[in-house]
Amino acid sequence: MVSAATALLPSPEEVMAWLSEVPDPEIPVISITELGIVRKVGHDGATLVVTVTPTYSGCPAVSLINLEIEAKLLEKGVEDFRIEQQLSPPWTTDFLSQEAREKLRAYGIAPPIDGTAADGRLVARAARLSGRSNLVIACPRCGSGNTEKVSQFGSTPCKASYRCKDCLEPFDYFKCI
Repeated sequence: MVSAATALLPSPEEVMAWLSEVPDPEIPVISITELGIVRKVGHDGATLVVTVTPTYSGCPAVSLINLEIEAKLLEKGVEDFRIEQQLSPPWTTDFLSQEAREKLRAYGIAPPIDGTAADGRLVARAARLSGRSNLVIACPRCGSGNTEKVSQFGSTPCKASYRCKDCLEPFDYFKCI
């Protein structure tokens, strides 16, 4: 039996639609849902529960993301909610939606290359993380694969700096995690 209070609760789909309006604070061209960090929306009785997995444990944007989720829920009239962190399984770039990858590219950030996120192949992953990989990162501006890594660290910790040798433009590459 559904109580009157429960019948007034927003559905998980409705909440996900609201949260799709919340941009990532470090990459505002994509939302937190497209980034794949909003893992689950549900109810614990009359309390709305939003489960979030940070991109990595030291991400400086986690507190701001939680504040933006809180602001969106309050804007929509939800007052009884809880934001929980889920660390396992950890977030990987495989959680990025295809739409988010295209938005990154259009914004000038090379999206992570499919199939290169942490997948259990430790030697290949260690090579990628240490910069000893022969992975070709295409320029998001001209599409050339004639690029070079300038620095393992880009404008945010989750990106590396690259330069296109053809169009000579610098760009960030969203690292595979």
